[in-house]
Amino acid sequence: MASISPYGKRFISYLRREQIRRLVAGKYRVDGRRLDQLRDVEVRVGVISTADGSAEVRLGKTHVVAGVKVGVGQPFPDAPDEGVLVVNAEVLPHASPYTEIGPPDEFAIELARVVDRGIRHCGYIDSKSLFIEQGRVYVVWVDLCVINDDGNLTDAANLAAVAALASAQLPAVAKEEAGVRLDRGRRAKMPVDPGRAPVAVSVCKIGSVLFLDPTFEEELSVDGKVTFTFSQDRIVAVQKTAGHFTYQEIESALDLALKGRDALLSALRSALESPGAAGQ
Repeated sequence: MASISPYGKRFISYLRREQIRRLVAGKYRVDGRRLDQLRDVEVRVGVISTADGSAEVRLGKTHVVAGVKVGVGQPFPDAPDEGVLVVNAEVLPHASPYTEIGPPDEFAIELARVVDRGIRHCGYIDSKSLFIEQGRVYVVWVDLCVINDDGNLTDAANLAAVAALASAQLPAVAKEEAGVRLDRGRRAKMPVDPGRAPVAVSVCKIGSVLFLDPTFEEELSVDGKVTFTFSQDRIVAVQKTAGHFTYQEIESALDLALKGRDALLSALRSALESPGAAGQ
């Protein structure tokens, strides 16, 4: 396993940082994009044959793969008639010059929690359909694997998780004297509602200028970052991961995030509606 080093190694040179900040202050970016422009987005499903569902997302050079695996386990005590969702994230050692061998650190844990929160709070998965019998429910594991980190992992990882769940198949349950087991020879579609698909959009600021889809170098130069997760026309989660925003800046950031949501949602729908996407 790998983690982003906690020893202050996430930095770029002062000259590079100041160049990025000067450009953004003048409403320019080092890669030539507009402030409200995302990098090219590519979503593919069914990329791991041994998983119950999978997807990969490329957002510019950022590359994240999500795999879904289904098991049987006990429900949470406060939701005895609902299935369990578990989201984990790992940054591979080669994904960034700032990763090291070791257990997931606060960056990977935060990434998993933000993705988990958006999925859980919007009703994307019908968790009651994952109930098997008293004391036994489906446990849905979503593992996020960062192949390359060139910024904005939250948006890319969220999209990968949502696409992987939409493509996932739920193994049938076979009841035996010793209990229950999964029969992967018989499958049904994962009980998700595509209309409620959560989409995470991160907005960064440098000075008073707001912009979408930061590259890795831009992330290391920002004064603030906030992530909105949308489902339908609702905000289902908000996570501020850096700096502070005034009330007016939050309103402006929300308007900007809605533009990003439309682009990401379009890429997700195109992938899920492509021939052969269902049931992979």
